[in-house]
Amino acid sequence: MNFVLPVEIHDRIIRSAYLKRGFTDDESDAAVRIGRLASWHGIKTHNAIKALHLDDDIGSGNKYFQGCVPGAIVEKKAKFEAAQQWNANRKLGAAVAYDAMDTAMQLAERFGVATIAVDDAYHYLWGGGYVMEAAQKGYIAYTNCTSGRSEVIPFQGRAATLGTNPHSWALPTTDAVGFPIVMDWATSIIAFGKVQSLAREGKPLPPGAAVDKNGNPTTDPNKAAYLLPFGGHKGYGLALLNELFAAFTGGAIPTRRGEVPTDDGEKTTCNLFFLVIHPEALSCNAFSCGRDQKENVKAVLKDVLGHGNESCLLPGQVEAEAARESEAAGGLIFTSAEIESLKTVAADCDAAFDSSSLKTIG
Repeated sequence: MNFVLPVEIHDRIIRSAYLKRGFTDDESDAAVRIGRLASWHGIKTHNAIKALHLDDDIGSGNKYFQGCVPGAIVEKKAKFEAAQQWNANRKLGAAVAYDAMDTAMQLAERFGVATIAVDDAYHYLWGGGYVMEAAQKGYIAYTNCTSGRSEVIPFQGRAATLGTNPHSWALPTTDAVGFPIVMDWATSIIAFGKVQSLAREGKPLPPGAAVDKNGNPTTDPNKAAYLLPFGGHKGYGLALLNELFAAFTGGAIPTRRGEVPTDDGEKTTCNLFFLVIHPEALSCNAFSCGRDQKENVKAVLKDVLGHGNESCLLPGQVEAEAARESEAAGGLIFTSAEIESLKTVAADCDAAFDSSSLKTIG
């Protein structure tokens, strides 16, 4: 059985939680926005519950680490007109990400393509949400980040020296298929947010995804200490790509991220990267059979999903279906375990929350 949580109740609770932690109105609104977007699209691993847990772990709630600083000011530079370099100074990741994506879209309107590299950052949660919204506005968008901690063992390795390091792409394909195609994945077999979600729900991990503290394979989410890259060397390579993007930006040594800072000068925060492309910047205006760009995209997708492949899912389709379910339900769909977590959040920030009146489905 699931519960339907009205959006306004979700937003009030989460906003109250962030305001109580000292975040500004704008930062709290950004946290609410990405948390709501994740839950609306069925993303259990990076919703507001996960965001607050992360803030307790390595964010403003950890007085020894304080990887996130409420009210921090972002320093922005631009050596090249369409490429900016930001020092986030540990500002809330969602606030930085929305600002970066908006800036990149504005620059892409002028230059066709734009990038924003962000140093000394705090994790921004669901990368797919930022690129999805950009695609809904007509842009091709990409983002990657390094994770808050090193939790993934490299291919053929023994020690966790990589983050789960997600990649997120989105393309403006609503005209073609009814929703943006969104390719959003951790480079580990599963994200650590999924481990936490499965533990909350009392469910096992998929085989071959994690090992315990002694390096032994485990399907118990409560014993999982480290994760493995998906696809062996392929996931490893993609995870390494994020680390090297961060290295070029100014990022920390991976195994130091998430640690309590010391006086040796090594950073302990993560890095973000954003890319936005205006579709016209890709068009060579020589499409087959007189098609225009949108018609050509539709033709390519029709061909990929033809020839007996009609039942294949497109990336982003599951999220689009979850959004339709949320729309039909009239709110955000949460499990009973998630509702219990939200009760704790509400109690901690003195936000009234009576779950007894919530509609149930399923």
